[in-house]
Amino acid sequence: MEVLSLVKLTKGRAKICLAGGADFVLYKKEYESYGIEEGAELSEADYQQIMQDIIIPRCKKRALHLLEKQDRSEKNLRDKLKEGGYSEDVIDIAIDYINEYGYLDDARMAASHIRFYQDSRSRMRLKQDLIGKGISSEVIERVMEEEYTVDEGDLIEKLLDKKGYDRENSSYEDRAKMYRFLASRGFSSDSINRVLK
Repeated sequence: MEVLSLVKLTKGRAKICLAGGADFVLYKKEYESYGIEEGAELSEADYQQIMQDIIIPRCKKRALHLLEKQDRSEKNLRDKLKEGGYSEDVIDIAIDYINEYGYLDDARMAASHIRFYQDSRSRMRLKQDLIGKGISSEVIERVMEEEYTVDEGDLIEKLLDKKGYDRENSSYEDRAKMYRFLASRGFSSDSINRVLK
């Protein structure tokens, strides 16, 4: 396999691009120990050894580190690993490894998000948040039924009180401002109007 390019990155790393489309990132000591430089040949045996001994373990470790900081959806974790320069094949191996231990659970992540934000966001906004995190609609619906316990009318009242909104003495501008605020939280116009009137 011919080394097409060796692009230096930050922190002493370089992206190695091989003929055939294989790309991976190594530290300087690592690529120098294999004699990797532009135009050089990398044997299939060396390539496999780099994958097994360096790239795959590093990807698994990175995935675990990302999950240590916060729950993530599988899609979010895949995106983060891809940003780190890992190939789809390597990411699949890391995700399978993590799934063996039950560290990746979209339903658990969705439930945690709903419990944390349900006192300040509407049902619709929570759904949008979770879709944005790559959680499937089926999982969102199931978990929403189990976890979302807030009455949206009460929640709107609570948010208005927190903002110091005075229904009796509010001007048209005050009402419009509150309407925009509540709409940004994902509440429907019907729900907002019912409480504001």
